[in-house]
Formats: sequence, structure tokens, C-alpha cells
Amino acid sequence: MTEDEGSVRLRGRVLYLTEDPELVRRQLAGEDLDWDPNDPAHALRHDVSTDEITPADACLHYDEELGRHVYTGLTGGTRDARARPVGIDAVRAGGFVASVAGRRRGKGSSREASPFAELSAGIRVVVGESLERIYRQNAVNLGLLATTDFSVLEPLRRGEPVPLAPFLEGADPVTRRVVARGGLFPYMRARLAGAESPAPPTTGARPMTLAEKLLARRMVTDLAGDRVGVAAVAPGDAGFVRADLRFSHEYVTPMAAFFLERAVGPGARVADPASVLLFRDHLALLDGALTDERRARGDLERAEALARRQEEFAADQGIRLHGSRDGICHSLVLERYALPGSVVVGSDSHTPQAGALGALAFGVGTTDLACAWLTRDVRVTVPPTVKVTFHGRLPRGVHAKDLMLALLAHPAVRTGGTVGKVLEYGGEVVEALSVDERATLTNMAAEAGAFTGLVAPDAATARFLAERRGMPLAEAEALCARARPDPDASYESEVRLDASALSPMVALPGDPGNGVFLDDLLERVPVDIAYGGSCTAGKREDVEMMAAVVGEALERGRGVAPGVAFYVQLGSADVAEWARARGYLDLFERAGARILPPGCGACIGAGPGVSTSPRQVTVSSVNRNFPGRSGPGRVYLASPAVVAASAVAGYLAAWRPGR
Repeated sequence: MTEDEGSVRLRGRVLYLTEDPELVRRQLAGEDLDWDPNDPAHALRHDVSTDEITPADACLHYDEELGRHVYTGLTGGTRDARARPVGIDAVRAGGFVASVAGRRRGKGSSREASPFAELSAGIRVVVGESLERIYRQNAVNLGLLATTDFSVLEPLRRGEPVPLAPFLEGADPVTRRVVARGGLFPYMRARLAGAESPAPPTTGARPMTLAEKLLARRMVTDLAGDRVGVAAVAPGDAGFVRADLRFSHEYVTPMAAFFLERAVGPGARVADPASVLLFRDHLALLDGALTDERRARGDLERAEALARRQEEFAADQGIRLHGSRDGICHSLVLERYALPGSVVVGSDSHTPQAGALGALAFGVGTTDLACAWLTRDVRVTVPPTVKVTFHGRLPRGVHAKDLMLALLAHPAVRTGGTVGKVLEYGGEVVEALSVDERATLTNMAAEAGAFTGLVAPDAATARFLAERRGMPLAEAEALCARARPDPDASYESEVRLDASALSPMVALPGDPGNGVFLDDLLERVPVDIAYGGSCTAGKREDVEMMAAVVGEALERGRGVAPGVAFYVQLGSADVAEWARARGYLDLFERAGARILPPGCGACIGAGPGVSTSPRQVTVSSVNRNFPGRSGPGRVYLASPAVVAASAVAGYLAAWRPGR
């Protein structure tokens, strides 16, 4: 790769990730596709998730070895969802310098392993009709060139200089400097040395949304002088925001430590380690999901090596590490740590779960996290805020998961209109929800591609803090009062949904946006696996939903249907102890369910409850059902109540209390 002031010259081939898996295979075999955007046969894959770019087992690696595994989870999309056209080493061997996909490229998990795998395989340019926020930021941080401008492809194919302008279009001044420096670590080293000093926003006082107010309060104005806070911010303003809490887990910590040591040296120290948390949760249950093939190739040993590396890093840096049975990071951050008005960053796309308390919580990539270890702040471009209003009255048997599946199926979300934006949930329906149910909405803001999701704190928030954490109610109320949007704040748009018109929903296999009313399914769908739990659905109220369904079934002399494996997973040890004290765990076991300890598990294909055959059908309360994420079978997403009702019925079924 050679560069001059306004262009870059790259030599290599272009890989088009098409709907037709055979076209992908032919390119990998050496054929250069004469791609025609108007030819239906050349249609690009939309919604290429990070699970497909780097499947979960590939992420057991955290160095250049990842380049061997890039795109090995890719499917043919709607053309052939079971096809896997890319083999190990295929992309690296093909000599590709650019990769092209359709809408919402890089959706899903925040794993920086995905763009790092592309980089390690020789890819230097990633193009998509639209790019997910975290994926794009991760790519830029690593030095990849990312754009939605397809005009770069023709000069690239001809080996001619490619203008840099398309890669900088719409970029804020900080991002432009990151690109100019070749990535975030070179920029951050210059910033720490005083060679880069981004000017803080100078927006004048204005009414602000909740996210804008929290960003303004924590915007860094002087890194060396440790000063934060500006009068106001507006969408498009850029800078660095001081985090109150930074957290990571064993899937990411080793890579972040690897990046940190490579960029800074082995003596690098984490600033303010008391405000950093580490968790062993993502691979804690892996042993229960391994096939003989995965066990033989050493996946369990690699997972244990990741855990040991995190333990070493925690001990060396003096960071608190939550062990394998404490709970899922998002569950514990919500239950124990996040506060109204605080800024929380985590190495996971579902970090917004803490937004249920009115915290500004958002996911960041590995490089962002490693740099935040040094500076306590993260790079942010202030996003627009979309107001999401659920009005009407929630019917009985309809829950927050149904609200979220309805939102994800809304055209404003399906077309990418919420990508990179804040979702501020409100309306009389949200006001009536518990914090646990609100957390389902904020957690799954990630599935909308949003920057984050949050709910303005209120009396329910204050009660949560008082009852769950023992905080004096007056103190909790004061915290909540400081984290409210201005009444005359400006929103980019509003999405309104009538909750009264909803009934229990499921998301059809392949994508969380495939939501339909359960009553509209044309035929009965038998289930093999019912999975209730995860960070999204392992909270107290989720457990209560399942207990109500199972308790009613036991009263009628019924339990888990023959042939169905029903798993109940708790989000944390705190929830498990609470459920045990109320007799819920005994109730589940009497019905024939299997109780799982806290951990991410089957949600990421790393625990009991994963499917083992493409013929199997799972109904699950997790947040994602991308191809292959929870095994080779078909996964329907649903609320915990629908999961439990389906476990009892033996097929997809709703639970309507009182009938």
C-alpha cells in the first residue's frame, strides 16, 4: 500500500460477499467477478453479522491467527442460509485487498476480532451500503479504510490511486486525525504526548436530550489537567468522554491486553483500576457445548487460556475480576454498579442494558477499550437521538421482549434508520414497566444497531436502587432528578408504536428483525429446545414470568413436554439466590427443566442448550438468532413467557394468564 496526500494505492483483488454462495466460492477459487450492481444475480449479502465474519470458535484466538478464519461463518443469506462458502485460509490465500457487502455490514456483536481478522487476512478496504457504528469505528481504529461509497471500487480494481475523500466523508475532526495517524493507538500516543489535542465542542447552551446532557457533562476539555464538562453538545460534535465505569470479559480482555502491550509496551498501566471491572462469563459454560470435534481441536484449552490471561492481567493491574459463577457482565453492571447519569463503557454490544437506570452505557471495541484503560475516556461523536414511544396499554401476556421485537420489525429499524443513534424509550407503557423489563428494551438497542438505548430515571428507578442496593431513597431520588432530558429537547425523529395492538411475538430464524405475531404463524412449529435466560432474560422478572407459566402447568398435572429440553439460565448469582429463596428453582426442576448457572452459554454457542443438528428448532429468550450463533439449528426469539409456554406445549405457544 502506498499513499500520497490525497489518495491511497492498494494492490489486490476485490471480494464481493454476494447472496449467491456459489459466486463467493468462484471468487475464492480465483475468478474476478465483474460485479454489476443492477444484476440480480450479483445481489450483495445484507446484514452480514460479526458472528459470520468471525464465528464464536474463531474468537478463541486473539492474534493474527484470526486472519485464517475470516468469513468462515458467512451464509448465503436468503439465497441459501445453510451454505458456508468460505473455508479456513481461503480469503488470505485469495490475495484480496477489499471486501464488499450490502446494508448493515458488521451488525451484531461489537467484537473487534472481526475487522482484525479482515486486516490479518490482507483486507485493507471494507465497503458496505451501510456500516454498523461499532464495526466501522473498530475498523478505523485498526487502520482499515471503511466507506459506503462504491465509487472507490473501480480505481481499486484497476490498481489506480484511490482518493481518500470517500473514507473521510462525514467524519468529524477527531476521526479524520485518527485516520491520518493510521489508527487509534498512534493517535492516542500522540495525544498523551501532547502532539494531538482535540478541541472540545463549543456548542452554545441549548435544550438537550438525556444522552446529550450526559455527554456534555463528561466531555473531556483538558486531558492533562483532568478537566471535563462543556455547556452543551449537539449531534455531530466530537471529542472524548470520561467514563465512570469501564468493563470487559474474557473474550476481549486478552486481545485488548495484546494490543496494549504491542502499542505501548509491557509496562503500560491501567489508569484508575478501581473504575475497571473484568468478568469471566462468556466462556464459563463452554464445556457443556463442545462437540467431539471442537474438543479434539483444543477449543476448551484455548478458552481456559483466555481466562488465565485475563486473570493474570487483573492481578497485575489490580483490577476486580468477577469469577465464572458471579454472573453475566451486563446483569451485574445493572444490579450492582451503574447509576443514573453515569457513563459506562463495555467491550460488548449489549452494554446498553444499564441504560434502564438512566446511565449512558454503550459498547466499544477492543482498541477503544485498551486506549480507555490508559486515559479513562473514549472517543465519541455525539449521535442523534430517536424518541421511541410505546403508547396505549400493554395487553396481558405481552412483555418487553414483544415490544422490542415489534420495534425491530418496524420499517424505521429494518431499513437502518436507527443505526448509530440513541434510542430514548418513553411513553405510558414504558413508564409502567419495571426496571427489569426496561432493561430488555435497552439491552436490545444493540439489535437496532443503535449507539445506545436508555430510559429517563423516575420513581421506579429510585425504588430499584433502594430495594436492590440498599441506597437511601432520598439519595436515589436525587440521582434520578439529575438525569432527565430537557422538556423542549430536539429529537431527530420519533417512532411510535401502539402497544395495545400487540400480541405475543416471535422472531423467525435468521435475524431479530424477523418479528411476527405468534398467532399469525400458519402452522404449528414443534420445538426441540426451549432456552430461557441470558443477560436479556435472566433477570428477576424474567424468572417470575417462567415460574408463573410452569407453576400453572404443574397445577394442571403437566410439566415439560416429552422430547423438549428446557433450560433455565439465571443472569447472576444474585438472581439465582433470589429465585431459590422463592422456590422457583425447585418448581422448574419438578417440571423437568434443567437449571444452568450464570453465564452467557448457548446465546453465543458456548454452553448447554445449543442445537447440534440443522433439523432442531429452538425457542429462545436471548437477544440474537443470527445463523449459527446458537448451533446449526433454527432459532426463534421470544419472551421468557413464550419460551416456558412452548416448553410445556411442545410447540411454539403463547401464555395468556388467566385463561
